[in-house]
Amino acid sequence: AAVNLDFLACVALNGTSVVHFQSEGWPMTSVDLADLEVKEEEKETTASLIRGVLAKLHKAGYPVAGFDMYVTSTVLPGSGLSSSAACEVLIGTTGNHLFCQDKFDAVEIAKIGQYAENFYFGKKSGLMDQMVCSVGGFVFLDFQNIQNPSIQKIDFDLSKTGYALIITDTKGDHSDLTDDYVAVRTEMDEVAEYFGKKVLREVDENQFWDNLPDIKKKISDRAVLRAIHFFGDNYRAKAETEALKSNRFEDFLTLVNESGDSSMNYLQNLYSCRKPTEQGIPLAIMAGKRILKGNGAVRVHGGGFAGTVQAFVPNDLVNAYRSEMDRIFGQNSCYIMTIRPFGGIEIK
Repeated sequence: AAVNLDFLACVALNGTSVVHFQSEGWPMTSVDLADLEVKEEEKETTASLIRGVLAKLHKAGYPVAGFDMYVTSTVLPGSGLSSSAACEVLIGTTGNHLFCQDKFDAVEIAKIGQYAENFYFGKKSGLMDQMVCSVGGFVFLDFQNIQNPSIQKIDFDLSKTGYALIITDTKGDHSDLTDDYVAVRTEMDEVAEYFGKKVLREVDENQFWDNLPDIKKKISDRAVLRAIHFFGDNYRAKAETEALKSNRFEDFLTLVNESGDSSMNYLQNLYSCRKPTEQGIPLAIMAGKRILKGNGAVRVHGGGFAGTVQAFVPNDLVNAYRSEMDRIFGQNSCYIMTIRPFGGIEIK
């Protein structure tokens, strides 16, 4: 059966300054909003996300207060499925409704989540995960104007393609790999700085290729390769969007595979160089390609380094694909996904 990855919560104000966050199967997290400053000892915890999101709402001029929240979640923690972004959007949507009269739209809630992740959680992430969680559905995101990203919702029904979207949990925990994620952004920023630019988006690709030997010398080989991945995936993202909009799904799958190969060879985010013997993602991709035999697509999912693999599997190969992944990574490692058309919402 197909599943949605959801955070669902029941919430009630409790008349105190303390948020009690209870996620089913996990210890309760309590955060006193009387102090909304960054806490070093909270870095990379759920408490930091709660404090960070509500601190941002408070800085925007809204009084925040304590509430009790009980959460059920089908989002695997620390696996590359945007669990921190989903939690941020949940807290942001809740705070927006309880304290802000629903003033903030999905884009603003995503930016509030990114703020919490960057400054309170301590991960130098971009805005993509938060935007996808907050907006929902198939979307094309353009971050040229970071304060007002361009969003195109794509009317596309995966169920009509004859393929299933399957996420495989390789059981590798990426929650301790912050340094690896930060290095990706840092190295791309260093290449941009070489040209006097803030981000690679602003760099002329032809100038990049002309200066490649000097960039290699002054920064690193890996930074060059990661920049090459960036330029290529910028083109592929646009091409994937056009393929979906015009129902050219086979072209979309080709682009997904090309992007996955680029991630492996250039971005180099399939495993951590600090843990070279832990290579669950390359193993899952190899096994997936063996089953698919040139059909569909399989690639790293999310930020990588550990966690999950994404595959578009023809319906007649779904059982064989799931059976093999469960054999290698353990029972119930595979999830057949559905993509809901909305993001963070209040359910009445």
